[in-house]
Amino acid sequence: MLHASGDEDPGLSGRADSPDSPVELRARALRLLARREHSRAELARKLRSRAESAEALERLLDELVARRQLSDERYAEERTHRLARKYGAARIRRELLSKGVSAEAAARLSGASAEDDLARARAILARKYRAPALTLQERAKRARFLQARGFSLDVIRRLLREAPGEPASD
Repeated sequence: MLHASGDEDPGLSGRADSPDSPVELRARALRLLARREHSRAELARKLRSRAESAEALERLLDELVARRQLSDERYAEERTHRLARKYGAARIRRELLSKGVSAEAAARLSGASAEDDLARARAILARKYRAPALTLQERAKRARFLQARGFSLDVIRRLLREAPGEPASD
């Protein structure tokens, strides 16, 4: 983080001039967690270069989990909630997996019902496109947009089929 003087904050830089003591490493971890939730894997990646050893880092992470200061579940819930406004279940699941959340937790938290996913896709499409798609090319463009956002083909087909002014087709 840059200060007003333009200097980087030595407490948050990624430089590993010398490893942090366990107390310094814990303080660094708590500063990161105070800003936002992190998954265990994400926090480990950020602290790895500053730890004296892999064992010291694992002990710290285990302590943070035991004290409920670090929780993959809490991170996944927060991240899912934040991403749900813009993305579908598949994209949310991929994001959670990439951050080290277990496959079971990612599937459970991102697994919105088909009706929830349909409603989310409908809202996203309404924000992006004001007028109905009148041509096949416009429908294809919207389908690609929704697919990139992580919505299933079933949800996309249902949504484009129900859109006003568009012919129903499979």
